[in-house]
Amino acid sequence: MSRFKIGVMVDSFKLPFFEGLDKAKEIGAEGIQLYVVDGEMKYDTFDDAKIKKVNEELKNRGLVISALCGDFGGHGFERTDENAWKVPASKAVAELAVKLGSNVVTTHIGVVPEDKNSEAYKNMKAACVEIGSHAEKLGVTFAIETGPEKAETLASFIKDVGSKSIGVNLDPANLVMVTDDDPVKAVETLKDYIVHTHAKDGRLLKKTDPKVIYNFFAEGGIEDLRMSDYFIELPLGQGDVDFDAYLDALEKSGFNGFLTIERECGDDPYADIKLAVDFLKTKI
Repeated sequence: MSRFKIGVMVDSFKLPFFEGLDKAKEIGAEGIQLYVVDGEMKYDTFDDAKIKKVNEELKNRGLVISALCGDFGGHGFERTDENAWKVPASKAVAELAVKLGSNVVTTHIGVVPEDKNSEAYKNMKAACVEIGSHAEKLGVTFAIETGPEKAETLASFIKDVGSKSIGVNLDPANLVMVTDDDPVKAVETLKDYIVHTHAKDGRLLKKTDPKVIYNFFAEGGIEDLRMSDYFIELPLGQGDVDFDAYLDALEKSGFNGFLTIERECGDDPYADIKLAVDFLKTKI
């Protein structure tokens, strides 16, 4: 029996949803992560008929939803003006997750500041407390994706929030590419909170303040800043994530859930994702 389950971010195929499901089944995935922030599967386009259709099509292919992606972008939950709509929207995504048979929603929350007295920290904490309270009633965990800050900082933040329904989506490549953090040590630090993972690989090329990177994404680009100067995402096994040590650490931590492949670049998504599935099968 495999140590973990293999999932795919169905949007990574860059195909209509149901065609993406066919591809996920074809390459041997057991589950899919569904992006519900915009596009064809936007969370507020789901009525009872659409929910029924999606659940039927998943069942027909023997697939489940490993998690919903409810990442609304921008500055995460750092700003009260954005939180005014993001918090209710995040609650709605959690409600949708239940209807689609999933109990995990992944998201980025911004860059957690070291200073707990900063306005951004207080805003992020307040948002996560409110979302966590709602998610707990539903039996859903909101999983914060790793990357913008060191694992120790994220663990401290989650402990400070104090909600049983705020967890971690561990993305080892984000840690390697942006914060220059060790994914193996991150597993050890965050082991009590990990409910979902992304299987991704990459390499740090030039170190900088992670806030510079995430502000770039939040604000739609910054003049004279090229992401390719700072990091590169690579196919699994070709970057700096030590998958043998990382997967051993996950197993030791007690995690036995999904390794969900997220491929954010590449000219042939299907080939890259199949390569990743085949790679993971040799490791689990």
